[in-house]
This record gives sequence, C-alpha cells and structure tokens, in this order.
Amino acid sequence: MLAGMGTVFVFLTLLVFATSGMSALVRRFEPVADPESAGVSEEEVAAITAAIALHRTRHRKKHSG
Repeated sequence: MLAGMGTVFVFLTLLVFATSGMSALVRRFEPVADPESAGVSEEEVAAITAAIALHRTRHRKKHSG
C-alpha cells in the first residue's frame, strides 16, 4: 500500500512540474496581443446577445416544469 501511495505521489509531483514547465514555455513564446484586435466589436456582442435570447425563449417552454 505504501509503494502505491508513493508511486502516485511521485507521479503527481512530476505532473505538477511538467505543467508548470509547459506554462512557462507558453508564456515565453506567446505572441504579444495587439490591443485593438483583442476586443469584441459591438456588432458581435449584439449578435451573441440576440442568439442567447432566442435560445432561451425556444428552450424555456420545454424545461419549465
């Protein structure tokens, strides 16, 4: 039982280091985002809002008890 717990502990420790290393690599090589291209236009927000409202009105009837 102790050997199994030790194996799991070692594996999880290696997993934490591997994940931290990959995160550091991504941060290092990630391109710098252009502030103008990072935003969402008002037209996109309006389209998404309309789609969500339509979805809610169509599915509210089916799930309301």
